Amino acid sequence: MLAKRIQPMVFQARRLYVELMFQVMGRALQAVSEVDDQVQKEARGLPEGFLFEMMVMPDGSRLIIEHIGDGRFHYHGDSAPRPVNLSIQFKHIAHAFLVLSFQEKTSVAFANDRMLVDGDISYAIRMTRILNRLETFILPRLVAERAVKEYPSNLHLPEKLLSAARIYLKVATNFVETVRA
Repeated sequence: MLAKRIQPMVFQARRLYVELMFQVMGRALQAVSEVDDQVQKEARGLPEGFLFEMMVMPDGSRLIIEHIGDGRFHYHGDSAPRPVNLSIQFKHIAHAFLVLSFQEKTSVAFANDRMLVDGDISYAIRMTRILNRLETFILPRLVAERAVKEYPSNLHLPEKLLSAARIYLKVATNFVETVRA
């Protein structure tokens, strides 16, 4: 009996968490594209105006990122100005929660058929590498090692801390600017 009462609360908590994580990730993707040369290099392989969406099916939380050129991203929130070029879709909120709470790697979720890719697979792989790079910066190493396929051996603590601080500062600034608007 208690389980039936708790289940809707658990679903709602997961939905709110995923929604918040998409907002943080979107802003963090924009920020990391401004501070990290490797992310910029990877993003330059995307066409200018390229729109990337990550969402929960069928009409759940989402984030929209646009490649605005020169390896930089712009976060559009949850609405796209035009049709997206690449959409990575979680089949259920529980699947998104597993990945976004770093209990399951993106590659494992894809292998377990928990998500769909609608668009060019090579762009999906590129975006996954960018997301992995972002996670290595903003997450503690123990958590990041669980989240990404392979933690980079050449990422040293001073670089990680400096990059993380710059990313978090830009994310916080973006949140404040959004609240003011």
